[in-house]
Amino acid sequence: MTGGSELPRAVASDLDGTLLRDDLTVSPRTRAALRAVEEAGILLVFVTGRPPRWIHPVADQTDHRGLVICGNGAQLYDLHTEQVVAEDLISPETLAEAIGRIRDAVPGVTFGMEYGDSFAYESAFPMLDKWKSPDHHEVPVSELLARPGAKLILRHEEHSSDDLAESLQEVVEGLLEITHSSNAGPAFVEASAAGVTKATALARLCATQDIGPEDVVAFGDQRNDLPMLGWAGHPYAMANGHPEVLRSVERRAPSNEEDGVAAVLEQILGL
Repeated sequence: MTGGSELPRAVASDLDGTLLRDDLTVSPRTRAALRAVEEAGILLVFVTGRPPRWIHPVADQTDHRGLVICGNGAQLYDLHTEQVVAEDLISPETLAEAIGRIRDAVPGVTFGMEYGDSFAYESAFPMLDKWKSPDHHEVPVSELLARPGAKLILRHEEHSSDDLAESLQEVVEGLLEITHSSNAGPAFVEASAAGVTKATALARLCATQDIGPEDVVAFGDQRNDLPMLGWAGHPYAMANGHPEVLRSVERRAPSNEEDGVAAVLEQILGL
């Protein structure tokens, strides 16, 4: 942190597995720490793979504090107005090219598309009953390609997320950014437009307030957090993080179940 200040100018945190406990709640301790961040004049940013429509429960639990970078960098959402204020989407032309390459390279991959306000998926996409809701729609593949999307979701019943993500990196190079946020069960891989990551979106937002990486504290637990943790000058890996995150980031926060983000913020703010 620069200028002789002991405080950061921005705090960025992932949500699931990081700020939120496993039951998806925000503890009173964490809520108090977030309030203290904003009261200190520090920019508070949540940075998540979630779409904007899944932010409402978090908004309620955090007293509508902060801005949210959604879809791994594809959309910027204002918690105060509950509106998307910026987007960086995948074009239909790019989607068509990428899906064609992926089907040729890895047979058996199925696709869904996250738009932010809804989710569409092809008939072969394995939707769990618990995921189904009025804003989830089964559509022909041609309809998936009909409009720009925030995040392409790829599933494969015979691969892990780590393995599928690794195999697709070169296949879609220059078209999509491949990542994932869970390696449990069959592959669930996420793809944004080329060059769009949590890091690029956070850097762009911070630049509007003349904040450099040296003045940013960031928290994350999964592979989709790695670009952000690599950009921020003061990154923290959650104790419950993906092995690659734990290998890549030296600083540690206690686990999400132990209110790890709050614990570090209390130390930084002297609470």
